[in-house]
Amino acid sequence: MHIRRVPAEQRQEFRTLEYAFWGSPISSDERSKQLDAIGTYWGENATLAVEEDGVDVAEGTSIPMRQNLRGTVYPMAGIAAVAAQPHVRRKGYIRALLNELFSQARDQGQVLSVLYPFRSSFYEKFGFASTPKTRTVRFNPADLGRLMRTDLDGTVEWQQIDTAYPTYREFTERFVTQRHGFSIFPPDRDLQLRDKNENWLLVAKSGDEVIGLSVYRIAEHGGTLEARNLLYTNPLGRALLLQFFARHVDQVAEVKVKVAADEFPELWATDLAVQVETKVKYPVTAAPMARVLSVEGLQGLKAGHARVGIEIVDDEFIAGKYVLDGTSGQLEITSGDPTVQLTAAGFSGLVYGVLSPDEIGVRGFGSVPTEAIPELAKLFPRAVPYVFSEF
Repeated sequence: MHIRRVPAEQRQEFRTLEYAFWGSPISSDERSKQLDAIGTYWGENATLAVEEDGVDVAEGTSIPMRQNLRGTVYPMAGIAAVAAQPHVRRKGYIRALLNELFSQARDQGQVLSVLYPFRSSFYEKFGFASTPKTRTVRFNPADLGRLMRTDLDGTVEWQQIDTAYPTYREFTERFVTQRHGFSIFPPDRDLQLRDKNENWLLVAKSGDEVIGLSVYRIAEHGGTLEARNLLYTNPLGRALLLQFFARHVDQVAEVKVKVAADEFPELWATDLAVQVETKVKYPVTAAPMARVLSVEGLQGLKAGHARVGIEIVDDEFIAGKYVLDGTSGQLEITSGDPTVQLTAAGFSGLVYGVLSPDEIGVRGFGSVPTEAIPELAKLFPRAVPYVFSEF
């Protein structure tokens, strides 16, 4: 077995990607068309391949992204397109490939990593903790009638995404500095949204300031208005976006929109009947998972006023003994004697805010003495990350 970095010009030669993730076999013309579309946006991605007897039999890609963790934006490795051909599965090739991807990402300064798993239990062993999945909200625009009649102090604009893309990118660049867990693609990858030009961009403004946006399309007359997101900086931004959707009452039967896990759509408006759904199904609609690649890289992270010694075990990248001191409001990391033992997944879950200290032992992520639970809870309060980017 040999692992190699794949030059950009060779990325379209692989068959593992299409076999694992597409319907197959497909015609040569269709294959070329799809690979050309993907290859245009590979940009600075790092793609590795596993060779067996000189033949590529497995592959995986790391996307250089950014993510907000408790108010600080860090370099993040988005892990995607990890696959092996059937005859080499369960031979340890994917484990070796992932470890090399993580190692290279960490060496390049990427502190965090996120992926969408085919099965969570597999990636939990690699230090990943599950994070909340986006919710899908469905409602009849007629139920927003009262909101539609409300005089709001703001305006909305809508254009096709190719024309309005700079506004979209500028807003998400700002939003990533404000929202815990929010992640964004590098500029070259994000251009795929613009170039496909299959959506409208709705923009809410207060004066000249953009306070909300939504990427959406209308499936058919009398059908569904499908919004990929609903991003806003304040309640006025949300109300302006929803009010615009309400104006489609005689055009569409339903509005369907993806929102963050901590949204409460039933409170958006009076008499709004909504259906909120979260669907997790393997291997295609799993919730995202995240991990920390460098504990030292978290120096200065916003933290609660507490101090705890921990030992992270059984991990190639972050195993060790650390003292985590947040008494200044920012995390200071030194070496020292631990009172808490954590797996990498347990530590990642605490940092991302998706695990509480009293869950650690129950879930098998380590051992937290009773007296350490309050300190860890203060150090890393529960929080709801919104990963946003899908890859």
